[in-house]
Amino acid sequence: MAKKSSKIAKGIIIAAVASMMWGISGTVLQFISQNQNIPESWFLSARTLGAGIILLLISFVMYRGKVFHVFKSWKNIGWLFAYAILGLMANLYTFYKSIQFGGNASAATILQYLSPLFIVLGTVIFKRQLPYKSDVFAFIIALVGVFLALTKGDFSQLSISTSSLLWGLGSGLTAAFYVVLPRNIVKDPDNPPIVVLGWGTFIAGIFFNLHQPVWVGTPHITGILIASMLTVIFLGTIIPFGLLLYATHYAPSDVISIMDAVQPITTSILSVICFKMVMNWVEVLGIVFVIIGVYILQRGRRNIEKTEDFHVDA
Repeated sequence: MAKKSSKIAKGIIIAAVASMMWGISGTVLQFISQNQNIPESWFLSARTLGAGIILLLISFVMYRGKVFHVFKSWKNIGWLFAYAILGLMANLYTFYKSIQFGGNASAATILQYLSPLFIVLGTVIFKRQLPYKSDVFAFIIALVGVFLALTKGDFSQLSISTSSLLWGLGSGLTAAFYVVLPRNIVKDPDNPPIVVLGWGTFIAGIFFNLHQPVWVGTPHITGILIASMLTVIFLGTIIPFGLLLYATHYAPSDVISIMDAVQPITTSILSVICFKMVMNWVEVLGIVFVIIGVYILQRGRRNIEKTEDFHVDA
């Protein structure tokens, strides 16, 4: 029993480190978008294509022939392109724009963190399925949290621009697509998640480059730019995803998913330290409410799924 608890604790720590890396990447992204004279289209092209190539190289070393298995089905190819364009590409773009339009990494991360709410909302709308009580409760808590976090207690105005808010909500919606769209592909054991991520990121990079090739309009290359780009590519994509895959060997996925809360917490702390952002107790309370709301939603859904599986098996 103690050995099992030790394994789960190890998985939790690994997942927390991965989530923390995403938080660090979000902060670096704010630095790039607001403090460096870099065209957004060039940055997105370089970041996505670079990450995609590296992920595919890693995938080839790990899985060899399985790297191309996803292209053996037209249905999978369709889902892959939808994932790349509507999920990855759209999410990277909306998150970047949310920060660029006078927002901050903390607010953008909180809005993106709402993606499970958008997934449930999509289920209610498109599958005509009534929400569960836990869903409604979680929605209320999370929305109250967002309201507190974005007003900081001054209910007459938002702490970020309307444009930043709308792009941030778009980031949360596209993050939901990012989670849902590849599910049908990764159900096949011959399509490992890191391979699907690699192809999705590479395809998104190709589409970004159709609009803005990385070799056109290249900004002045500095040490800070290179370090920032490498941080976003490795800490924002490659390393944390690999850590999450590794964490699943030690802890259940429902336990690991709770560690997602480390990301907005990390981003908020770093925003205070690096950008001198002032956070009052109302904003902190709002962030806590959002995290609790999403946790209740995920927990409630998992309990319902377990109950339904029990009745089916019985």
